[in-house]
Amino acid sequence: MAGDGLDGQARSDGASSAPAPAPSSHGDPDADLVAAAIAGDRDAFGTLIDRHYDRIHALAWQLTGSRSDAEDIAQDVCCALVRRIGSFRGEARFSTWLCGIVFNACRDARRRGRAFRGLTERLAVIAGIGRGAGHADLHDAMWVKSAVMKLPAAYRDAVVLVAGQQLTHAEAAAILGIAEATVSWRLHEARKRLGGGA
Repeated sequence: MAGDGLDGQARSDGASSAPAPAPSSHGDPDADLVAAAIAGDRDAFGTLIDRHYDRIHALAWQLTGSRSDAEDIAQDVCCALVRRIGSFRGEARFSTWLCGIVFNACRDARRRGRAFRGLTERLAVIAGIGRGAGHADLHDAMWVKSAVMKLPAAYRDAVVLVAGQQLTHAEAAAILGIAEATVSWRLHEARKRLGGGA
């Protein structure tokens, strides 16, 4: 092995071309790939993109409600990762850091005037509505989508990150730049406004 593979193991001879610190693992299954990508391993970077593209696209779609916008944002994020991978410090899992990048890209897209039209069928699951073939379920899902879109952006963002992306409250807080307790409070308020109780 020439030390140039996808395993991303550090060289023991001390001949490092980049002073980038190895990200701490935090139990992160991507830690070795990230370290290799930061060191310039293109195969490792490609593997990271392949591994996480569906999540990037899904989060962008949930946040924008538009497949077209999600595709554009996913491409933009993948291109930006080429420049930004070196800024990953390993303070959180790579997937959490990546969700933050996608979240910010979607926020930027909204600021540029792209439509924030809706969330997908997943909102029905968030609200506890069963997935069935009946018209009542479709009507309920449409109501939930409409109701969530009427939530203040702060509540809506917390719902998408925690319920839609299944992040922990702590991970969502890190992405949103707020306290974990604030995420919990926003979710509580969103549930009340959606009629789901406390």
